[in-house]
Amino acid sequence: MSPTITQTIALGLIWYVAFLFSTTLHEAAHSWAALRMGDPTAYHGGQVTLNPIPHIRREPFGMVIVPILIFALSGWMVGWASAPYDPAWADRHPKRSGLMALAGPGANLLLAVVSGLVIRAGVVAGWFSATPGRTLDALVQAGGEVGSQAGGGAALAATFLSIFFLLNLILLTFNLLPLPPLDGSGAVALVLSDELAVRYRHALRHPALALAGILIAWKIFWPIFTPVLVFALRLVYPG
Repeated sequence: MSPTITQTIALGLIWYVAFLFSTTLHEAAHSWAALRMGDPTAYHGGQVTLNPIPHIRREPFGMVIVPILIFALSGWMVGWASAPYDPAWADRHPKRSGLMALAGPGANLLLAVVSGLVIRAGVVAGWFSATPGRTLDALVQAGGEVGSQAGGGAALAATFLSIFFLLNLILLTFNLLPLPPLDGSGAVALVLSDELAVRYRHALRHPALALAGILIAWKIFWPIFTPVLVFALRLVYPG
């Protein structure tokens, strides 16, 4: 049975809330890590905050227009945001810059772990029943005696947690790919000498490399993500 327009809009709102919070925390983590390690650029730009407005103002296309278009076309949602930093600071402290790059995916890892634990607890308690592989927004559904009694509340929570867990797992895995302009590329500095790390960073500044990196990352992502998702679901679902 096809979803109604109202159901589609409601699902889109759930996706957008999950996307907005996950992306905001990702960029806030970058900004906070940079501030703690000596670069206040993002702090002065208002990015050390869980308020999504400053992040939307910086990247309205990636945080509003693209997610809505992708959802309308495919039924799921992804986009991007960014946090400013001082390139001179990154050149002086390449290892700190590498740690700053990992802070964003680290935030998504935290959110995936927390939502995964809540899902697991809900399955054990009888709020949810596991439905892995059904759809992106139904990794779990309201089920069992407790979930049935809760009615719409359990169903809404199951949908939100399914989306939130999956989205943060996607953001974590995608951003860790060592391709420009993704965070994994910035983290490469952690395994290089300071001199080589600076030369590596400068070589990656060309816009054509960033475009090529995104295209390659999208091409190779799903074969990489599938075993990651399977592993994560085995950790989440009891038995």
